[in-house]
Amino acid sequence: MINSPENQLTKADEQWRKSIPAQVFLNHFRGIDYHIRHAMPLSEVRHLESLKRFRPKQEEERVETTKKWLLNAWNAEYTLHSTAANPDENYQKYALHWTFPQAYYSVLYSVKAFLAIQGINVPAEALVRQIVNGYVVKGWYPTPIGFYADGPYPNYSFHRIQDQDEQALLQPLETPKQAEAHIVQFLKTTRNQRARISRQRLQANPAKALRTKSGKVLSKFGARHWEEVAKGMGATTYFDMMARLKISANQRELERFVEADVNIVQFHQSLLNIVKYLNFVHECYIVKALGVEKYTQWIDGLPPYLRDGFVKKRLQQGIRPVLESLMTKQTAQTS
Repeated sequence: MINSPENQLTKADEQWRKSIPAQVFLNHFRGIDYHIRHAMPLSEVRHLESLKRFRPKQEEERVETTKKWLLNAWNAEYTLHSTAANPDENYQKYALHWTFPQAYYSVLYSVKAFLAIQGINVPAEALVRQIVNGYVVKGWYPTPIGFYADGPYPNYSFHRIQDQDEQALLQPLETPKQAEAHIVQFLKTTRNQRARISRQRLQANPAKALRTKSGKVLSKFGARHWEEVAKGMGATTYFDMMARLKISANQRELERFVEADVNIVQFHQSLLNIVKYLNFVHECYIVKALGVEKYTQWIDGLPPYLRDGFVKKRLQQGIRPVLESLMTKQTAQTS
């Protein structure tokens, strides 16, 4: 059979069609990455009122638990750095099997370290999610990552996002408006998933399930019923979006990404950039609590691959300038 131009076009179209879900997922994370890099410089973290007031007790048990979670976060982040730096695109494609969950767990462990320095130790990820999402709503995170959605399905409200009416396009994004459009779309689909899960959990509980007037467990939901579901959901934030990586890290989902015609190098870089930023924010709080000198002494005792790599670089080029600027400003205000 002759391989005609028409057949070639059909195969190309079919390959692109199969790649659409992966391209959308890439654009969602690319949107967060773009938004972080263009919305606000790192130094603006010093304006967070919660960081200015952050003075938890330096109890030994808190400090040791914080160190444990930071080491876990950094080791997961180290894997992301190594993968993103590998020039082999085929390697990067198959590396998604571990970089998807590693990106999520690096952020999870970083959050746990942030909570641990405050004396908050909760083993269940659902409780971690509930606490950190509350922090997002209260403004503990800088603007580039402080967005969230709340409200009942499907009438959500989006917060700290300017362009909420922009249509998220399939093409690779190139503008701040498109970045925000993909964040809104990602928040929406993520909250849709959480709403369905919350509904299933509610209706599976005989004591709490919503029922018809005749007493049967309700199967069709209207606006009033979705409002009841939303009461137990809390906000949807970056943490829920990163958790999508964990959910997607099963064989069927990942094979779709491996076979897709997408910019896998960009995908890895965007994941790494997001993780770096989130871990930086959490570490600003932790170093504020411990003090730069004490934190530096601990860093100096780490294994070389961490001590001489991104960990010390982030402290010297990001965290230390933020905290020094913060201290200078606070001293000027009290003098």
